[in-house]
Amino acid sequence: MVNKKDDTTEQRILAAAKKIFLLKGLDGARMQDIADEAGINKAMLHYYFRSKDKLFETIFEEVATHFLPRITEIFESDKSLFRKIEAFCEVYIDQVKQMPYLPFFVLYEANKQPEILVKKMFGAKKPPVQLFVKQVEEEIKKGIIKPIHPLQLFLNMLSMCIFPFMAKPMFEQAVGISKKQFDAMIDERKKLVPEFIIASIKK
Repeated sequence: MVNKKDDTTEQRILAAAKKIFLLKGLDGARMQDIADEAGINKAMLHYYFRSKDKLFETIFEEVATHFLPRITEIFESDKSLFRKIEAFCEVYIDQVKQMPYLPFFVLYEANKQPEILVKKMFGAKKPPVQLFVKQVEEEIKKGIIKPIHPLQLFLNMLSMCIFPFMAKPMFEQAVGISKKQFDAMIDERKKLVPEFIIASIKK
């Protein structure tokens, strides 16, 4: 009989869940798979986490706690637009390298319940995207950058950072590169992506 929850066991369960969710998706993952990966029995797993959804929610909250404040800080800073683009790409790629399950979790939640996702991620505050939008519009008026819809620019930044992680298994298989080679390419993208985006909008 377990009388007290152990932090080490809980972290082992969370690490196992991240791996299984990444391999099988939320719908395909089973609690037994997670228990086996963590090296515990299913009863122990249910003692720590009552359901798969609760486990998923715990992991997602960890993502929101560690990842979103850094992105918000970039958008709310007084950095130049170009520096914000560079910082966003660097931070986003670094964070997803550490949390490769992040894009899958966000997309799952976004398709399932977008309004709840936004609330989980930002609470009562609104996402800081409007600050970015305003800055882009000001830079266009000043003639610093070419006319572009601010949200199109934001989508360019986001998609160019996120797509390689979503396509990783297929890409590695199709072009025949190793994990080490893929990781090296990802590190290079921290510089290449902002350079490409800035060159596309700079006058």
